[in-house]
Amino acid sequence: MRSLPQSFRGFRFAAALVTAAQFSLCGILFGGILMSRASGQAAGDAPQAPPEPPPPPVVFQNPIPSDQLAFLNDYAGHPASHVMRDKRFRNLMKTAIPRTEYHYGRDMPLYDTSQTLLDGPPLPVKVREGRYVTVASHGGPYLNGRGLLWFDIKEGIALGAVFFHPVNGEPTPTLAIFSRQLKETSLSMSQLPPAFADDLSHWARTVNIPFITTRYFIPDNGKKYVLVHDEDYCAHPDNMPAPPEDQCEQNNADAADIDLYAADFMAQTRNAANATAWMLSSAQVTWIGLRNQRCGVGPGQLSCRIQLTRQRTRTILVPHRK
Repeated sequence: MRSLPQSFRGFRFAAALVTAAQFSLCGILFGGILMSRASGQAAGDAPQAPPEPPPPPVVFQNPIPSDQLAFLNDYAGHPASHVMRDKRFRNLMKTAIPRTEYHYGRDMPLYDTSQTLLDGPPLPVKVREGRYVTVASHGGPYLNGRGLLWFDIKEGIALGAVFFHPVNGEPTPTLAIFSRQLKETSLSMSQLPPAFADDLSHWARTVNIPFITTRYFIPDNGKKYVLVHDEDYCAHPDNMPAPPEDQCEQNNADAADIDLYAADFMAQTRNAANATAWMLSSAQVTWIGLRNQRCGVGPGQLSCRIQLTRQRTRTILVPHRK
């Protein structure tokens, strides 16, 4: 059985000893999934569920007028530090960044976190198709921080990102996406604009951000929510070879685990953007032991883990989407 991903070495996991008493928790912990071997399912078989329809694209509120964004084209290819000195850009930052306390080594306004990171080693301002603008840094002053702001001039959309390695007990490293134009409290990656996802991915590769990492989003209300991985790492274009199944399924399993740990952290801390906690809840540790026993080893164990973990994550997230 593969160990938990390296990116979660900040967690201190207690050993989950599954005793006869713990089996009485199965009905609650698995949300009604039958655990008895009398069900006739093999240990590695995942229960079958119909595919879910893709979620709709997110709707951004209060679009920024294009004439307030057009000046960004003038900074194409310039270091990000140049545009940071422009008063118009600082006003855009206030428009884009939710007003909330964020924990970047210490509690500070999210605006200050973004400014601190964007003042780090700059990258050239990237303008794509005359409308998609990325202003980003290669690093921050501590905790391996990186920052990004992204704009769609045509649609009047502003999004930002903060990446760093927390030391406050939350899953690490972490990537938080934010926008004051977002109202949702439930979101997955596929609901964000594809152009943003492309530019975010390019930036992540440039500054060495893991392609699977803890992800959150912070909307206008200033709270922090899990940005769910709904990518299928086994998917590929028709004209491209399929990735090795064992590798891509392991990526899907790791992404599902990461979302589960992030959901448990946010449930414990009531979605505070500056939250601190130090380990998985005891119920979650027990659940992981039960899941691993249920799914067993060998063929099918990864798909079983993925499906059960995603179901568990959805169960945790529902009561906290407020």
